[in-house]
Amino acid sequence: MAIQKQELPENSWDRVRRRLRAEVGEDIYSSWFARMEIEDCGDESVRLSVPTRFLRNWIQSHYADRLISLWRRESPAVKKIDLVVRSAVARIAVANPYPNAMIAKSGTAQRSNILTKAPPVISSPTLVVRSDRTGSSPLDPRLTFSTFLVGRSNALAHAAARQVAEVEAGAAARFNPLYVYASVGLGKTHLLQSIAWASTQNGRRVSYLTAEKFMYGFVAALKNQSAIAFKEALRGIDALVIDDLQFLQGKSVQQEFCHTLNALIDAGRQVVVAADRAPPELEMLEDRVRSRLAGGLVVEVAALEEELRLRILEMRIAALKAEHPGFEVPPPVILHVARQVTQNGRDLDGAVTRLLAHNQLSGRPVTIELADEVIRDLVRPADPRRIRVEDILRVVAKHYAVTRADLLSSRRTANVVRPRQIAMYLAKTLTLRSLPEIGRRFGGRDHTTVLHAVRKIDGLVSGDKVLAEELEGLKRLLLET
Repeated sequence: MAIQKQELPENSWDRVRRRLRAEVGEDIYSSWFARMEIEDCGDESVRLSVPTRFLRNWIQSHYADRLISLWRRESPAVKKIDLVVRSAVARIAVANPYPNAMIAKSGTAQRSNILTKAPPVISSPTLVVRSDRTGSSPLDPRLTFSTFLVGRSNALAHAAARQVAEVEAGAAARFNPLYVYASVGLGKTHLLQSIAWASTQNGRRVSYLTAEKFMYGFVAALKNQSAIAFKEALRGIDALVIDDLQFLQGKSVQQEFCHTLNALIDAGRQVVVAADRAPPELEMLEDRVRSRLAGGLVVEVAALEEELRLRILEMRIAALKAEHPGFEVPPPVILHVARQVTQNGRDLDGAVTRLLAHNQLSGRPVTIELADEVIRDLVRPADPRRIRVEDILRVVAKHYAVTRADLLSSRRTANVVRPRQIAMYLAKTLTLRSLPEIGRRFGGRDHTTVLHAVRKIDGLVSGDKVLAEELEGLKRLLLET
């Protein structure tokens, strides 16, 4: 009698994944299930693993019953599914302090040995997860290129990020450094984490850090007398990804960041940075750091256009419908919300969450009237154009036929002093910069010099009609350009 060959659990898991992908759609599957693996399969139980505790808890809360149902189509005897975390800390490795440990290669499913006195090195089809000396920030498994929606406002930043992330290990860096800036909620962090995930899949050693994490790690290393190890760990990676650089503070911390930046770029290692404004506007950073950042590719993520806002809303609503089948948002309502909520993606998330809550809790259908009621505080008038000190210097220099260098110089001739004072006055009245910040932008002047210029122009404008008209004209130019 021929012996029936037992089917491998991996084959059953492949079929379960295909059915799950077909049921929930590509976006949801990529966000929540793409990194799930099968660990063990018994007669009555199946053990699956995911890289983070957050992912495990979310899947258990929303899809546990669905996973059991799908598995029972393969094996009716299955009674439970155990979902475990492959690693307690989801971080990207920057250095392997245990070189003799067996490290899983990207794209394989081999196991790693657990060495005495060494933490386990856990294998994954897409990511090697280990602890590191720099305290890398956790990565959100939802923030990958597959879940990033591209539109006119972010197309250049997305293309540059993909180019940077697709470089193979050992190859020369591209667009180094890559500097991405945008207002809150427009996708900077999503892009940076996508770069970190994709770069690791290409076999590169990456450290993703917020500015706060970098500061904390450096200060802690100084206190623990391990600063050399901290520096060596950072300089030994293939790519450094820094988010929220505008929060980097402290002279010694900035100096260390500058040294790290120079060391990595000079060695051909990739550096990616994100902040809420362009390098010249980061007044809290030293000139040499701003100059080095500006020397790479600087790209802005602009405000989300209506078409992109509409696609974001459709994706968010589709994800919620998978969890709440009765949740229906008619297309006219989605379009209405996209046209009303214009600030950023987080406001769009908030609008969808409110629509779901009111629909579920009150039983009211989702209409335009309901939408207007729940998103009232999210509908904000368009912000006036953010004026930069650089814009003021350019416009004033052109209007008064002087150069930008004249305005920043120490020249005291009348044809330079008055335009310089006007430029300082406009910087104080049209921007949120402090007097010391404005002084630094005007050739490193003291804040008292700026205050004198502001008071001087303020005192003249009430009695000088020509000057008042000139100032109004300059303001209009700055708001329109």
